Amino acid sequence: MTFEQGERMTPSRRAVLAAMAGSALAGCAGPQSRANGVASVTGSPSAPAAIATGTSAPASSAPASSPSATAPSASGAVTRADIVARYGHAVPHTWGFDAPTVVHALPSATRVIALTFDACGGPGGSGYDRALIDFLRRREIPATLFINSRWIDANPAVFRRLAAEPLFEIANHGTRHRPLSVTGRSAYGIPGTRSVAEVYDEITGNRTKLTRLLGAPPRFFRSGTAYCDDVAARIVNALGERFVSFTVNGDGGATFTPEQVRTTVAGAPGGSIVIGHMNHPRGGTARGITAAVPRLLATGHSFTRLSDALH
Repeated sequence: MTFEQGERMTPSRRAVLAAMAGSALAGCAGPQSRANGVASVTGSPSAPAAIATGTSAPASSAPASSPSATAPSASGAVTRADIVARYGHAVPHTWGFDAPTVVHALPSATRVIALTFDACGGPGGSGYDRALIDFLRRREIPATLFINSRWIDANPAVFRRLAAEPLFEIANHGTRHRPLSVTGRSAYGIPGTRSVAEVYDEITGNRTKLTRLLGAPPRFFRSGTAYCDDVAARIVNALGERFVSFTVNGDGGATFTPEQVRTTVAGAPGGSIVIGHMNHPRGGTARGITAAVPRLLATGHSFTRLSDALH
């Protein structure tokens, strides 16, 4: 797997991404399309994962232009037509986890960590890891939950309870759980959105649902698999959300054993955004997080919701 990026990376950031290259982030896709690779940013044993990245030609590494606001329609809302008119001819230059404008770490490297958990929905991905959430409640550990539209439909009562708890904040994990591409690139065998219009639909379908259920629009977005190109990331910004990637792949797309989760998460440096999954209760995420969090607390770390760290 390659990472074509349009921004200069520090050696440490490059090392993190290289370590993550063997990890699966398709824990939401169901057992048929999940890769089973294992990797960690903490030096744990790793094995390559089988990853489908589409058939399009590799993107160049030319830097993308800085994001700019999209002019709203006469009604004041940014419409599908507005987005298509502005970005319909834009050519992407990056593909991966770390496009320009994407947030991949907290702004401070102090001993603060953001735990984020995806709930992806669809076949094989609509479960609820009650043990994980109950542990966070008992220890009063805040977290940001990236929730897909299909998971909400499958778990309406659970969603309402989570949304009512100040310990958690709800973020947008898309409508159909697609990698966010303007050209149809895929990741882990999951087809990406095929156009600017489909990018708009993937973001706003669930954004509209979350706004109705929460009473306010979500602030953060993460695509299915966390993959995006730079044009799609700019569209997220234009629609009023921030694309959040990750620093540490905490559970390898819900494929890690409890020990692998513990080792990876306990080794997260300060300022990390950790990604995990809350939709695979039979995986190792809950037991690994339960073991890792006390170790981090004992070494002076604390935890935050994204909205409390990103301003």
